Amino acid sequence: MDKTARIFVAGHRGMVGSALVRRLQADGYIHVLTRTHAELDLLDQAAVRRFFSDERIDAVLLAAARVGGILANATQPADFIYQNLAIETNVIHAAYEAGVTRLVFFGSSCIYPKTCPQPIEETYLLSSPLEPTNEPYAIAKIAGLKMCEAYNRQYGTKFVALMPTNLYGPNDNYDLRTSHVLPALIRKAHEAKLHGDNVLTVWGTGSPRREFLHVDDLADATVFVLEREVTGGLLNVGVGTDLSICEIAHQVAQVVGFDGQIVFDTSKPDGTPRKLLDVSRLAGMGWRARIGLREGIETTYREFVARFDKEREHALPGWR
Repeated sequence: MDKTARIFVAGHRGMVGSALVRRLQADGYIHVLTRTHAELDLLDQAAVRRFFSDERIDAVLLAAARVGGILANATQPADFIYQNLAIETNVIHAAYEAGVTRLVFFGSSCIYPKTCPQPIEETYLLSSPLEPTNEPYAIAKIAGLKMCEAYNRQYGTKFVALMPTNLYGPNDNYDLRTSHVLPALIRKAHEAKLHGDNVLTVWGTGSPRREFLHVDDLADATVFVLEREVTGGLLNVGVGTDLSICEIAHQVAQVVGFDGQIVFDTSKPDGTPRKLLDVSRLAGMGWRARIGLREGIETTYREFVARFDKEREHALPGWR
């Protein structure tokens, strides 16, 4: 990619989008285009088409999405499937119409079947039923990556789909109603320490295993794909190792400094038993994650404290 390329980062205020902007700017890309929701509603097809017709865009990083954890997926399934399908179809088709040939679409490891073999290869997609708790979101993301494949096949575009494992890092979402497991654990452990609680309650049995990727590593993989002219296909992005939720909870407690008891609420759902990605395809191209989990949790926790501790009652819904 030429450093003067005009790269549109859709969803630049989110965790993934903001990491992409930081990385591109640090690497010397001088035309990183962003739009707030107020400036461009990606659910508005006509507005998206006008935007692409007015701007000379060379590449698109489609990080905009409706995302959330088990609770959010369970209570807002219609929002998850509609909004994600609308964003994907509007942006991908408008990019094609405007002559954009390079696009990176970001999905999630939840696109894979609930009980497929581990580690999960890209070829396991659609081989058996999905996890019911996030099926609407997963179906939307599968549609997006299949749309990229279809446009490549019919129109000769170079649209790539990256499927990251569980992400965490700067600018994460810590709202317990919509957050994923790691930021939720960070916030709950911090609250428990702050209020002198003796018990930290974690959803589920603690037995499911999860793999965690720092969002800056995902940004690094994205630039790797762009600069090496990867022209299509589905690529897993992860670290290649996983831990149980129980192990993650204890590691977070150590970093935060919570020394009470960790208990598991088995009345709450576990979700998929295991999601470990096979990352051999990207590794074969020469890319591997660099940020260790302990290091990543420590830097993420420091960012969490800096953002929210001083004005927690106003910044975070549900603070006691």
